Amino acid sequence: MFHIHCPYCEELREEEEFHPKGQAHIARPADPEACSDEAWGDYLFFRDNPRGIHHELWVHAIGCRKFFNITRNTVTYEILETYKMGEQPAITAESLASTEKLAGVQVAGGGQQTVGASDSAVKDSRGAKV
Repeated sequence: MFHIHCPYCEELREEEEFHPKGQAHIARPADPEACSDEAWGDYLFFRDNPRGIHHELWVHAIGCRKFFNITRNTVTYEILETYKMGEQPAITAESLASTEKLAGVQVAGGGQQTVGASDSAVKDSRGAKV
């Protein structure tokens, strides 16, 4: 069972209190009326599904009922950080990739994936915000 830290309640709660709502940080088209059908369909239906670091939108359904974001490793299911809506993540695939390169670990180009990220790189990139 997961224990998830709600950034609004500021406490660890059991996963049954939360519900995932999909990918975080998706920008709505600025002018939906001028948007092509293809671009609108891409916005509505297509989401990233990376293997590695992923930012997700969750809601604390049984608690404060507020939406927040989670940075999670989709390979290990480990939750690396939680943060409030409107904030930017402290941990990204790019930040972990740069840490891994310094440690001499081979990573995908552009930091797109961090499969097999070492525990020390994850801990180093977390900083004070966990």
